[in-house]
Amino acid sequence: MAWVQLALLLAVVVAITPLLGGYMAKVFAGERVLLSPVAGPLERTLLRLIRVRREVKTVGPHPVRRGDDGDPDPSGLGAPVYGPVGQDWKAYATSVLLFSFASWLLLYLLLRLQGSLPGDRGVGAAPWDVTFNTASSFVTNTNWQYYAGETTLSNVAQMVGLTVQNFVSAAVGIVVLIAVVRGIAARNTDPADRRAGSLGNFWVDLVRAVVYVLLPISILGALVFVTQGALQTLGGPTDLHTVAGGTQTLFRGPVASQEVIKLLGTNGGGFFNVNSAMPFENPTAFSNFFSMVLVLAIPAALTATYGRMVGNRRQGWAVFGAMALMFVVLAVVITLAEQHGSPAQHAAGLITSSADGTTGGNLLGKEQRFGIGGSSLFNAVTTVTSTGAVNSSMESLTGLGGLVPMIGMGSSEVIFGGVGSGLYGMLLFIVLAVFVGGLMVGRTPELHGKKIEAREIKLAMLGALYMPLAVLTATALAVGTDHGKVSNSNGGPQGFSESFYASLSQGNNNGSAFAGYTGFVQPDGNNHGAFGITFADLIGGLSMLFVRCFPILIVLAIAGSLVRKRAGAGGAFISAGTLRTDSPTFVVLLIGVIVLVGALTFFPAFLLGPVVQSLTGDLY
Repeated sequence: MAWVQLALLLAVVVAITPLLGGYMAKVFAGERVLLSPVAGPLERTLLRLIRVRREVKTVGPHPVRRGDDGDPDPSGLGAPVYGPVGQDWKAYATSVLLFSFASWLLLYLLLRLQGSLPGDRGVGAAPWDVTFNTASSFVTNTNWQYYAGETTLSNVAQMVGLTVQNFVSAAVGIVVLIAVVRGIAARNTDPADRRAGSLGNFWVDLVRAVVYVLLPISILGALVFVTQGALQTLGGPTDLHTVAGGTQTLFRGPVASQEVIKLLGTNGGGFFNVNSAMPFENPTAFSNFFSMVLVLAIPAALTATYGRMVGNRRQGWAVFGAMALMFVVLAVVITLAEQHGSPAQHAAGLITSSADGTTGGNLLGKEQRFGIGGSSLFNAVTTVTSTGAVNSSMESLTGLGGLVPMIGMGSSEVIFGGVGSGLYGMLLFIVLAVFVGGLMVGRTPELHGKKIEAREIKLAMLGALYMPLAVLTATALAVGTDHGKVSNSNGGPQGFSESFYASLSQGNNNGSAFAGYTGFVQPDGNNHGAFGITFADLIGGLSMLFVRCFPILIVLAIAGSLVRKRAGAGGAFISAGTLRTDSPTFVVLLIGVIVLVGALTFFPAFLLGPVVQSLTGDLY
């Protein structure tokens, strides 16, 4: 059944990719789509509210009249057209950073003031350091949680604060990618034209991403979760009677509406503390499969969007193929590792092979309704993307099984990755692979007919190496300082894995965690424990903010450099000697570059943690 699920998931994602990818290409090109009659008026209203500046645009020698939705006016009067002002990479980046800062500030204030707002449920205000970490987490699309959502946050904070950020933080990742692809796809622009360096308009792209893509799918997806049994109510807590005769409190709220966007937007933060392992958040095997489809849908489809925008659909499928191949390898490895069982089980004489009446393997920390196959595949899906949602305990994975999520994140989250962020991270590796390939064939590196020169290579190297530097620095502080060490509940290779995984997760805007690293510890005799909580909150929050913002600046700078370059005659390929970036050979080269960068930076850390743990059986 594990292999059936994997094959079916790939089939569904492959079927969705060209359809959703083509739809998004039309949306961001301003073309009319199926939802235009419904979404168009909402888009125009929002753009008027935020007062997007408009300018006269021309096509050819004469002005062309266009409607608000970007469609040519059938009257053909040739009157001036007033469209959104285009932004160069600096203006686009400034808009991204300003919007993100405003989002962070508003979310921080909301969480600190939630005790004074309606629907408090008596939870009160969250501590300042936890609020700092949470605001940083949700604004950066990480959704790392140092709190139990059902007992720490009010319904208002969940809906107005976290769910809204799930939408807009995902939209930011998508529109940054779209801006970068526009820079790559621009053809034969005139440097004298003041609009030649335009990457689009951030505010228009942001509204379109939410209104045309995220919101419609989320509405339909929430209804699917409700049919499966996910909660969707504004009712308060209720008491349940257990089989043993006791009582248990069930905290209720708007779960389904937050569940769908946490997955679709590769966010990961759940309404409940146990996330997608909670039966009222992820009730059935079908909802579990549907969750995985939602996670992969947009990151995969954006490869088709990329191919359409650059005028080479094979290019999109080549990138998709590289991502899918690496994903399948990781999914197979983690499933086999969990099915094989742990060294501790074997040492205890337990039989871990499947037999009548039992699935065998390592079921510790897994839900019976998902089994090893559904749990392992879910973990692979959410860690090769920046989702971080979990339906089982990551802490209880075998050593080799726990290595797979680390490799997924250690690849800079480019194996599908987050919505937008995965593909623009992959474009950094594509630039590096083009450079390496150009050196091997003795030609100036080219990407879609544009020369890749020293500026682009330096920026790509900075973007590729910045994340590993941030992750390894945070890990060193966590395991090498007094305040950092008290945030761990275990020692040995497991304790190192907890700290390293936390830094890797936060540094890649993923959000999943090993349970042993939480930041909540009791004060010790040296009074280090009291600050251990704040240390973990602050170092994690700062890591999430910087690792999200810096790569955005890097990829937009590369786009700003490429948008003004003239493409060679004939489009993407100038001559037979040009390295084709849509061939199987380039796919292999691209995978090699990704593996080499990941192996060279994280291989020693992998050895110190999960590999030693797997070899020694030191698990718990």
